[in-house]
Formats: sequence, structure tokens, C-alpha cells
Amino acid sequence: MGAEGATKDQQHEPVSAMDISLELGYKQLDPNSLDDDGRPRRTGTTWTASAHIITAVIGSGVLSLAWSIAQLGWIAGPVVMIIFAFVIYFTSSLLADCYRSGDPVTGKRNYTYMEVVQANLGGFKVKLCGYIQYINLFGVAIGYTIAASISMTAIKRSNCFHEKGDNSPCHTSSNPFMIIFGITQIIFSQIPDFDQIWWLSIVAAVMSFTYSSIGLGLGISETIRHGHFKGSLTGVSVSSVSQTQKIWHSLQAFGDIAFAYSYSNILIEIQDTIKSPPPSEAQVMKKANFFSVAITTVFYTLCGSMGYAAFGDSAPGNLLTGFGFYNPYWLLDIANAAIVVHLVGAYQVFSQPLFAFVEKSARERWPDSRFINREVVVSISKSRKFKLNMFRMLWRTSYVIFTTVLSMMLPFFNDIVGLMGALGFWPLTVYFPVEIYIVQQKLERWSTKWVCLQLLSLGCLIISVAAAVGSVASIVDDLKVFKPFRNNY
Repeated sequence: MGAEGATKDQQHEPVSAMDISLELGYKQLDPNSLDDDGRPRRTGTTWTASAHIITAVIGSGVLSLAWSIAQLGWIAGPVVMIIFAFVIYFTSSLLADCYRSGDPVTGKRNYTYMEVVQANLGGFKVKLCGYIQYINLFGVAIGYTIAASISMTAIKRSNCFHEKGDNSPCHTSSNPFMIIFGITQIIFSQIPDFDQIWWLSIVAAVMSFTYSSIGLGLGISETIRHGHFKGSLTGVSVSSVSQTQKIWHSLQAFGDIAFAYSYSNILIEIQDTIKSPPPSEAQVMKKANFFSVAITTVFYTLCGSMGYAAFGDSAPGNLLTGFGFYNPYWLLDIANAAIVVHLVGAYQVFSQPLFAFVEKSARERWPDSRFINREVVVSISKSRKFKLNMFRMLWRTSYVIFTTVLSMMLPFFNDIVGLMGALGFWPLTVYFPVEIYIVQQKLERWSTKWVCLQLLSLGCLIISVAAAVGSVASIVDDLKVFKPFRNNY
């Protein structure tokens, strides 16, 4: 997964998540249709990059923000969200400058996060980055499967409540919906690479704004209905939960917020879709970072705050499926349907880098295998053809099945979200970007800038560890009463 020595690095390119099928005949294409690295010309813009980011960021995490603010209160909740936004924008800008090594316009491209680490840090840190990145992507796939099934379950329960009354039990199993979501992902997972799913990201981004806006609107209307803002300055009081639970839930809230914002683990892959200079890819990506983080911060602060204002300390873990709202039921159905459509796209945005990494590794290990390397051309229409690869189909199908089964075993939405946010936030969002920047800028040890960056990294490490501990403690509590594959709501 990384370099083992300078000589070996010169002989072989480092394993990359998005280095897909150079053997497919790029040299036979018109030179005018190729970029400076000999690959098909990239066409991405600020807006397509922003769509990818928003698709990845405004996901299921937004639904837990009202609960997160409820744990922290009116003072700490919004402040923590703004601090996370600033940190993520700052470190993402550092990372965007690392897409090319050397000259920002003509330097060698680094196609993936791992290649950026390889070019600047090398050695064991490349392997460490790879393990963390792909474990995090795997965990996000599980979290999104759980979230999508809960939203589909909520649609069925909402209609049941409408027909039988709000006090009806309307119990529903989420297992069939997880299977439906898994089958859908098996189909979409056959799309060969990341650059070909831009349209799916556009649709998913629109859906994310749709359900976020509905959640915000319902929170505002509920607040207006009872005439005041609920909640307190310090959040859930220890009179309603034990002191230990208050601590664990507060720490878990940090992980939930981190999960809601994080996208650094796919930033370089998104940047690799941007068309060649001018302007430089880094300039375009920084604009996309700013636009996306600003939009999501406004949405997150409003959605989380209005959800807390509407329900106070009893804010549900999932604003649109925890049934803080019952009516209008048709609007809830639209919101939850939008969540499902969005998560179909978001699942692909996070899974495609992992798909490509495994396929690239397999091609390098078995270059003569027809099963791994052969592409079968399937005609969809006279003008459209699809390249089918048997290894890709088998591996991606198996991956989706595995994540679906695990989701059916561990359907803890808030806990999984918090744990994934905690595990990925510090190393991928803060540590590696900071270390790479220090190497690139050749900052002297103990200089003012070096000390400030290290303090930022240390502070974020403490937050990540605390959030992980809180999430694990919540999972342990849930497992005490949990029965696998019996997921009833």
C-alpha cells in the first residue's frame, strides 16, 4: 500500500485509488483529447467539484445535528459547529495545494490522497494513511446503508400513522429496506470510475438541499407553533440522564459533528476531476471548498439549531425519522425519499475510491489474468456502450453485500456516525494535511507557524479520541439489549 524504499518507488508508481485502467488504450486517443499526463481530458469545474463535496458532506450527518446540539446546549453546540467548519476549510485548503508536486500548474499530479502522502511523507505513513482512509470509507458505506433504510422505514411508518393515528405502534423491520438499498448499490457500483458519476452527484446534491430544507422548515414551523425556543444553555440536564451518559453523549456529539463535515478522505479524488489550468486545479478546488463549506455550515447551523429549538432536550437522533414530526405526512415522505436518493449517490462517492484501489492492486499483482483485466463491451444502444469487467462486477457486488449484512447486524445510526467521524477526523482531516504542509513549506521546528499547526493537530487529536470513546460507550450500551437482524422501528 506504500513505498518500501527509494529504489522501489522509482520502479513502481505507488498504489492509487483512482488510477484506473491505464491499459485501456489512452495512447490510441486523439492527443488533443488528452491532458498533460496522457489521460482523457478532465472536464470538472468549481460547480461539479462543489456538487461532489456537497453530496459527500450534506448527508445523513445533518439529521443528527439537532440531537448533537441538544447534548451540548445553545452555547457550545453552534460554536463547536463553526469551529469544525473553520478547521476543515483550513486543512482542506492545505491539502488542495498538494494535488501537484512542485509547480502548481505543471508539476506531477497526485491522483489520490495516498499519493499525496507518498510524495511528501512516504514510508510507513503511506500505509497508515491507506488503512485509515479505506476503513473510514468502508464505515461510511455502512452508515449510509443504515441511514437509507431508516428513511425508507420512516416513509412506511409515516403512512401508517396517518391511517391509524399517531399513537399506533406501526412497527416495521428495516431489513427488507436495507436489502433494497443494497441491490440498488450493486447496480450503480458497476459504473467504472469516479469521473463518470458526476451526474449522480448533481442529483444527490439537489436531494440533500431538499430534505435539509424540509427539516429546517418543519423545525421553524414547530418552533412558531409552540411560540418559543426550547432547550437550554448547557443542553440535556443530568436530572434526565445520568452524569456518565451526559459525558458519553456529549463526546459522541463531537463525533457526529465531525462526521457531518468531513470529506478530506476523497478531496484529492474530487480534485482529480477538475479540468487542466488555467486556473490551477488548486485555485478551483479552494473555491469549491469555500463555497461548499460555507453553504453546509449555514445549513447545518440552521437545521441543528431549529431542530433543537423545536424539540429541546428531547430532540431525536434522526430529525426526520425519529418522529419528532408526524405531519404533514406527505412532506415527511418527500424528505425521506430525498434522503434515500441522496444516499444512493453519496454511497458511490465514498465507495468508488475503495473500488478503484482494490482493482488497481489486483491488476498490478496479476497483470496477465484475463478474469481481472479483460473488458467485455456491452452495447446499450447504437451510440452508447458499457465496458463490463467480471472481476469488477464480482468484487463490487461482494463488497455491497458485505456492507449490507453488517448494517443489518449493527443498525445504530447515531453511534456509527459518531464513531466514523471520530476515527476519520483527526488523521485524514488534520494530521496528514498539516504534516504535508510543514514538509512542503520546509517550516523550521519550533517556529511560530510550526507550533501553531502542531497545537491545532494536538487539539483535534484529543477531540477525536474523546469522541471515539463516547461513541464506543454508546455502542456497548446498545449491544446490551440488541438482537442481530431483528431491526424493528
